[in-house]
Amino acid sequence: MFNTLTLIFKRSLQVVGFLTFSAALSLSSPGAEAAPAKRQVVKKPHAAKTVSKKVVSSRKSARFVAKSPRKSAIVAIVPAKPSFGQIAGLHSAQDPLDLKSSVALVIDQDTQEVLFSKNDHAVLPIASLTKLMTGVIISNAHLPMDETITITQDDVDTEKGSSSRLRVGTSLTRGELLHLALMSSENRAAHALGRTYPGGLPTFVGLMNAKAKMLGMKDTRYVEPTGLSSQNQSSAQDLATLVNTAHADPVLRELSTSTGYQVAVGRHTLQYNNTNRLVKNPDWDIGLQKTGYISEAGQCLVMQTKIAGRKLIMVFLDSAGKLSRLGDAERVRRWVESQPISATPKVSAVARPANG
Repeated sequence: MFNTLTLIFKRSLQVVGFLTFSAALSLSSPGAEAAPAKRQVVKKPHAAKTVSKKVVSSRKSARFVAKSPRKSAIVAIVPAKPSFGQIAGLHSAQDPLDLKSSVALVIDQDTQEVLFSKNDHAVLPIASLTKLMTGVIISNAHLPMDETITITQDDVDTEKGSSSRLRVGTSLTRGELLHLALMSSENRAAHALGRTYPGGLPTFVGLMNAKAKMLGMKDTRYVEPTGLSSQNQSSAQDLATLVNTAHADPVLRELSTSTGYQVAVGRHTLQYNNTNRLVKNPDWDIGLQKTGYISEAGQCLVMQTKIAGRKLIMVFLDSAGKLSRLGDAERVRRWVESQPISATPKVSAVARPANG
């Protein structure tokens, strides 16, 4: 009996031992954790490869990746803003001289004969051509030109955020400011001239509009003396009238056609140059001129000049490129020179209405 129990007990131990061994064997077998093991094996190499690829890629193309976003950002930040003339479809007008300005007018100053016209009644922003009227008001007022005027924070451009070398606190004479405004289109100089006018800026702007009305400039409106506001608007017909009036003033003739001018600011001397390079060109005889630009107006230019023995007034508005207004002036000059003085034909071009 005892032997039988002993035998049964030994066999039971053997069975338990076998089962324990089998269980231990199954835990150490690759098949038991195939899925978890595979997940670990796949995860680690996959993560390592991904990181490795990224690192290698970034190392190989680091220069290109760094530059590419900046190039794209520049294009996105500075898009081409259409001018009022482009929006109105004025550039669709075709003319035999292939001018790049959407508005142009050429008049014989003595006879008032129109030699060339293109959308000359269109009313558009005129940018710094505004300063020509600013000069007319200042000159006609006969204020002391040697009176000192100080640039203040009020003269800083908040319309376009344009820069200026005339810092707040700079003091110049009225004559110096007028010179810089007409020759170099200095915005703070023009604003200071209007601000310090007797009665202040509102009075000055009122006089600008009153003068325009007196001259018969029915399409013209001014809201400030610099031209930075796109609300300063006029037509080529009106501007030709203004050029004719301004040309009669010897002070405006001299200052607007000056090639360069220096002003002393503290310990420094600032060199300013004319914004119209044609005044230095020996092929041109320019009696008065003014340039202008803001994005809404495009590139603008007005001039009184003598070509082939004729005194002419030229107006170019809303030109597409930086130098195209000067190119248009050259095209007109060559055209006039190629025609007999007594037989210069009148050329007109009118834009077709914009679609939509």
